[in-house]
Amino acid sequence: MAADDPAVRGRLTSVGRPVPGIEVLLRNEDGTPAAPGATGLLWVRGAQVSGQYLEHGSVLDDDGWFPTNDRARLDRAGYLFIEGRADDTIIRGGENIAPAEVEDAVLTHPDVSDVAVVGLPDDEWGERITAAVVRVAGSSLTADEVRSWARRQVRGSRTPDDVVFVDDLPRTPTGKVIRRTWSRS
Repeated sequence: MAADDPAVRGRLTSVGRPVPGIEVLLRNEDGTPAAPGATGLLWVRGAQVSGQYLEHGSVLDDDGWFPTNDRARLDRAGYLFIEGRADDTIIRGGENIAPAEVEDAVLTHPDVSDVAVVGLPDDEWGERITAAVVRVAGSSLTADEVRSWARRQVRGSRTPDDVVFVDDLPRTPTGKVIRRTWSRS
């Protein structure tokens, strides 16, 4: 039976609660604890977290916390929501934008089969939101239609500035989009 509570239904997009023996901490960019419910950088600690990298040694902080390099948030019931990699975060006019939020909005368009969103350098705003869109076969979808659609789904400041159409997106063997294909320099 489906839950009527929107908070419970929203948990379907979480990764669940932290497993026993793992502590979770969300920090702001400056290292201070993130406010409850706010998005922050995910740090984990526990007996099974080694924090060791070959040729780099330990990356644990002085208190044993490991930086995952993920942006995340916890809801009031302790469910963890991963919002993307911190180094993928687009910083536009001082606002942190998770590419996944924009991608989710664009993907709801019936003529979009795939999308990847990145931040590209912009002299005025710091970064421009750029969407690489794979159209559904036979579609004549335009960039203006993509931007208009996205604007109805997310705030205007999170609407793609640029839309480019591609035949496919480069992916790793596990299916993750290779974002570094687009230059950030």
